Amino acid sequence: MNGRIVSVVGGMFLLTVCSKGDRGAVQAAPPATEVSTAGGTVTGTIKFTGVAPKNPARDMSEEAACKAKYKTPPAQEAVVAGPANALANVFVYVKAGVPAGQTFPAPTTAVVLDQDGCRYHPHVLGIMVGQPLEILNTDPVLHNIKAIAKANRPFNVSQPNAGMKTTRTFTAPEVMVNLECNVHGWMHAFAGVRPDPFFAVSAANGSFTISGLPPGTYTLEAWHEKFGTQTATVTIAGTESKTQNFTFAAH
Repeated sequence: MNGRIVSVVGGMFLLTVCSKGDRGAVQAAPPATEVSTAGGTVTGTIKFTGVAPKNPARDMSEEAACKAKYKTPPAQEAVVAGPANALANVFVYVKAGVPAGQTFPAPTTAVVLDQDGCRYHPHVLGIMVGQPLEILNTDPVLHNIKAIAKANRPFNVSQPNAGMKTTRTFTAPEVMVNLECNVHGWMHAFAGVRPDPFFAVSAANGSFTISGLPPGTYTLEAWHEKFGTQTATVTIAGTESKTQNFTFAAH
């Protein structure tokens, strides 16, 4: 199954299809909601300083069906680095500043989390409260997806056969919900659950875009599974576009 890279530009969602050979690239799940194209936009690039830690290779010898999907052993995805120290798989969202009392309907379009090659695709995703999360098993092996949540009710879903689908929803905002497989200890993914559509996941080149923001002052937070979090304040007037970059220190 092909992966997908999604960016949000001016309220429109752009989808890029990646081949299996591009599995190391970030695959960001879309917010998939209707936001006003008349709002403001924040764009930026996320990078890191220093030397990116080396991701250890995954030993998939116990699962021949998964191992056969790769020409070389795949590496873990804790740090996905692109050209010029670009940092992928960073969840960027509006932490504060959305007008009090403003609500946003949950999209009916599901965010898809696929288990393919004994890996989660995407590795980091964003989803709204109440939006369906469709969990797929593309592998002909047993997967058991476990959601380790605090604000939300945890779940544990077994999918023993290829082609199985399960749908779950989250009832409360939470950054982040850890997802893992009880059968394959190397499988990890992360879900950022938000009450509004103002979030994005950085692409392979470190870029992100959040669109449709009403006028106001916002606190943005950028979350990375290994490098932690950073915050920034951005003020939006009318339909203007602002640039806000983030830089993490590799350690």
